[in-house]
Amino acid sequence: MTDRYNIHSQLEHLQSKYVGTGHSDTTKFEWLVNQHRDSAASYIGHYNLLDYFALVENESRARTKFNLLEKMLQPCGTPPHRPDQD
Repeated sequence: MTDRYNIHSQLEHLQSKYVGTGHSDTTKFEWLVNQHRDSAASYIGHYNLLDYFALVENESRARTKFNLLEKMLQPCGTPPHRPDQD
């Protein structure tokens, strides 16, 4: 019984520490936004991938980085209307 409680408390700590891990109330939209933002951050941080994207798009590395940063604001568009927030 103590192992189950310990694992559950570790999971709660992980979910409170890192936003992208989600929780039971995470919506599909929030999860998708986190995935897109994590991917864009990874592309920006790995310069070889950034160079590859810049080459494919025929843009400079700085412009490609700027475009990825812009997409992080609302990567999946505006959030859907939730009826419980009225």
